Amino acid sequence: MPGLDGTDVFFRPFLAALPAAIRPVVIDYPLEGANQYADLLEIVRRAVAKMPSFYVLASSFSGPLAIMLARAEPEKVRGIILSASFLRSPQPRLARFRFAAVSPVVGMIRTLRRVPIWTLRSKADPLRRAKAETWSRVSSRVLAGRVRAILDVDVREALRRCPQPLLCAAYADDRLVSRKNADEILRYHEAAELVILPGGHMAMHSDPDRLATEVVRFIRSVECRTQGEVAAVVSKDSA
Repeated sequence: MPGLDGTDVFFRPFLAALPAAIRPVVIDYPLEGANQYADLLEIVRRAVAKMPSFYVLASSFSGPLAIMLARAEPEKVRGIILSASFLRSPQPRLARFRFAAVSPVVGMIRTLRRVPIWTLRSKADPLRRAKAETWSRVSSRVLAGRVRAILDVDVREALRRCPQPLLCAAYADDRLVSRKNADEILRYHEAAELVILPGGHMAMHSDPDRLATEVVRFIRSVECRTQGEVAAVVSKDSA
């Protein structure tokens, strides 16, 4: 499940780094209409309705949504992977500025953040091209709605009741979602595993191999553990 842009754009290098044994399915979010977490949860549940089981990987914005999905579909979600994500607003002090989470302000911020990319990176730069694509596909109005959703969300207690194994991937130089958010995830899920990877908030896009390696390792460990538990139950029943 993607970040704030709600598209597969920034996932593409990571998807290419995954082995063939993993079949990824990216769920894009609507480009118009309601974008609160409860609204997106219904969209995601419809998208996975025919899947018997799966692991859910959520980037940044989608972390709370992944936890909500795990609570709503406990028999389907085998494990949770959170990348550069959070349980509640990663910048709580910004809640007082919720009134500013509107299209014109978000549009201005998008423009200002693009200036360094346009001036310091070539047209062939992958990040510049990815940013340009999301700019053309996702409106500032939609992004503003998702920003307001972040300011309102709090899934700490929901995570406490999630039995699924959880991998939390944080990035050493992430200035948007700091390490304290990963520490909070660990406090509310006693069995959560934390890995700190080099890079900033966009490292999934710029350095996807490291995350892919951790994801594969995590899934294999969960599967081995699950098979061991099944074998133990069968052995006990046979006795």
